[in-house]
Formats: sequence, structure tokens, C-alpha cells
Amino acid sequence: MSRLQFQLQTTDGRARRGRLTFPRGTVETPAFMPVGTYGSVKGILPEQIRALGAEIILGNTFHLYQRPGLDVIADHGGLHGFARWNGPILTDSGGFQVFSLAHRRKITEQGVTFSSPTDGARVFLGPEESMRIQKVLDSDVVMIFDECTPYPATEPVARTSMELSLRWAQRSRNAHDELGNDAALF
Repeated sequence: MSRLQFQLQTTDGRARRGRLTFPRGTVETPAFMPVGTYGSVKGILPEQIRALGAEIILGNTFHLYQRPGLDVIADHGGLHGFARWNGPILTDSGGFQVFSLAHRRKITEQGVTFSSPTDGARVFLGPEESMRIQKVLDSDVVMIFDECTPYPATEPVARTSMELSLRWAQRSRNAHDELGNDAALF
């Protein structure tokens, strides 16, 4: 069962305002989500982020996995301790980074094999690995692993990509549940 609760606050035509409630805090939507690729937002302290009105930050699963690594994050009690952020954190799946490494990757049904941009080592990332990494990060919102479809794309390419992403979404959900992760899965 997810730790996320959503409450619709008001609507205006097709627009809506809501409230996301997590054990670590509340996020009024729509929301600005500063990006802390490696766990912290560059050039600004967590208390300054809060003072600017941000209620949630985004961390990058792939980059955190590569550097500083899961052992370092786990030693800090998860990404919240590492980043010194006591509010909600959303982590992406790593799928976009895999997309951006197009010249170094091989996509299969199982996942993606590619060369690490930091040291050239071979890395495999699939739905189960993405969910395992995000569980260690202890995110409040975790993203399913998907294929980022290139643009422009023909209809057959887009369809094949979407179908693969749907299968990976199911595997992500299964892994998320098997890990006992109670973070919201998106």
C-alpha cells in the first residue's frame, strides 16, 4: 500500500489544484520540483530550497547508482539523509539517461546494456534493477522503467516502444511489490 494520498482541492475548467500527502510532507500541486541529479540541488542548501517554496525534489536513479553509489547512499540512511532533505523525493527510473546514451546502448526485452559514461564499464539496467535501486534510495515516489521513445518516430517505432514500456511497467510493478516498497509507483 502506497504512502501517498491525493486530495483534489479545486478545479477551474480543465485545470485542477491538489495536495499530495506523504509521511515526509505535503506537496501542493501543481508543484515546482528542483532537480538534484546527484542527490542535492547545485548551488543551494536544502533549507534555501524550502525557503523558496519547493516541497519536493527529484533525484536521478542512474546517476546516483553510478556516483556516489548505493553503498554510500545506504550508509546515510537513504537519499533523504544523503541530501539532508526531510521532504518528499521523487526518483526517476534511469530510462532517460539510457536514451541519452543511444550510441552506447543495446535494448532487449530484459533491459538495456550500455557503457557507463563515467568509466566505460558495462552496465545493465532493467525494470527490476531500477526498482531495487530506488528501494535503496528510499524515494517517496518511484518511476517505472520505460523506454524513452525518440522523436521524431514512425508509428511502428512508437508502437513497439510503447509496447515494450508497458511490459517493463508490469515488471516494474511486480518488482516494486516483491521488494515490499511502499513508495508511490508512477
